[in-house]
Amino acid sequence: MIRRLLVLFALLWPLPAFAQAAPLTLPLTLNEVLASSAQQAPQIVEAMARVRQAEGRALSAQGSFDTVFDVDVQTRVLGYYSGTYLESKATRPLTGNGGSLYGGYRVSSGTFPIYEDKAYTDRLGELKIGGLFALLRDRAIDDRRGRIAMAARDIDAARLEREMVAIGVQARAAATYQNWVAAGLRLKAYQGLLDLAEQRRAGIARQVQLGARPAILLTEADTNIVRRRALVVRSQQEYDAAANALSFFYRDDNGERLIAGPERLPASLPGFRPTRPGQPLDRPDVQTLSARLVQSELKLALAENELKPRLDVRGELSYDVGATGSGGKSRNGEDAMVGIRFTVPLQRRTAKGKIAEARAEIDGLRTRQQFVREQIAVEVKGIAIAVDGAAKTARLAADEAALAADLAAAERRRFELGASDFFLLNMREEAATDAGVRLLDAQARAALAGIDLAGATADRAALGLPDGPLP
Repeated sequence: MIRRLLVLFALLWPLPAFAQAAPLTLPLTLNEVLASSAQQAPQIVEAMARVRQAEGRALSAQGSFDTVFDVDVQTRVLGYYSGTYLESKATRPLTGNGGSLYGGYRVSSGTFPIYEDKAYTDRLGELKIGGLFALLRDRAIDDRRGRIAMAARDIDAARLEREMVAIGVQARAAATYQNWVAAGLRLKAYQGLLDLAEQRRAGIARQVQLGARPAILLTEADTNIVRRRALVVRSQQEYDAAANALSFFYRDDNGERLIAGPERLPASLPGFRPTRPGQPLDRPDVQTLSARLVQSELKLALAENELKPRLDVRGELSYDVGATGSGGKSRNGEDAMVGIRFTVPLQRRTAKGKIAEARAEIDGLRTRQQFVREQIAVEVKGIAIAVDGAAKTARLAADEAALAADLAAAERRRFELGASDFFLLNMREEAATDAGVRLLDAQARAALAGIDLAGATADRAALGLPDGPLP
């Protein structure tokens, strides 16, 4: 009984390890590569870091609206006067106006010279509230609000740049995957041709030993093997290079590169067709220009703001509490004050120069935007033509490969019956293999053209990205 349990335990123990290792032998899919690339590609990670930098600058710009608390304490330790003075003040900038609100408290004791008479308060101090409001310059926009708006557009531009980088990286990952599969299948085709030649060489050697075939036929078979082995060696190098290139996009959860082995090759070259062909209206590079255009319009608004004269109104209400202090009864009760400040530069050349610069920048960006739209339209049209042509070429190559395979099979049967010679059989087999390789190349070109179209039209779904702006 114990022996049976031990045998059963030994049979069941390796099963978890086998279950974990089994997925590694499954064919590597394009979706798996795209998912890995979208999460771990260094260019995308770097672009995400630039987004965080822009968000940090935006947070810093919002700091210009932070409430500022200020405390000032002073006392005379020597001299005729013995005054001690404390003042605290909190200032809050307005988000809808270039002015600010403030509130404060101050208290003093002792005596002060006449030129510091303002320091006197009643015994329990003085409470004060006030505000400053811009009526012309800084009313609609000022430097603080302008910096926040510019920082917000910087975030938009950084996110759009990240999307453009992600689209480019995913397109290159898809193209590299297609090249890896094509190189692997090409290697298998040439390896199969070599295996067939080596098997036939063994049969020819036996026939030569029996005197049924001339010895020169064995030499020709060896020559054929050497030629096919050279094709295998060259294809092996191309496959190794393709697998190494794929490892830049195919990574583990820690970001380490993975080399996909030949056991993970698909049985056939997977096709690639964009999910929504046509001219893109939401390519990130076009939207980036729109964000830059908004920034230039903000610069123009700031420059026009500087052109206006400054007219500020301010008001303040103060109230002293407690018994009458050393300053006398004039401090008792509440005080209200209203004031106006008017400032205007006469020439205003600084503002005029900034306005001219901003308008020129806007004109340049609009021209650039139109150029990019037209360039995209021409690019997409050209790629669409290439996609159609590559698809037609692939269909013709498939017909050619099928016919060449039929000819090779027929020639092989004739050779087995003694109705064909070795030279003609080799020619048919190599022609069939070459036709199969040309079919692979045609299918790869069709897939690469589809990938180019997906990248040009910002087809996020086809490239393994979320449909819509990245978070």
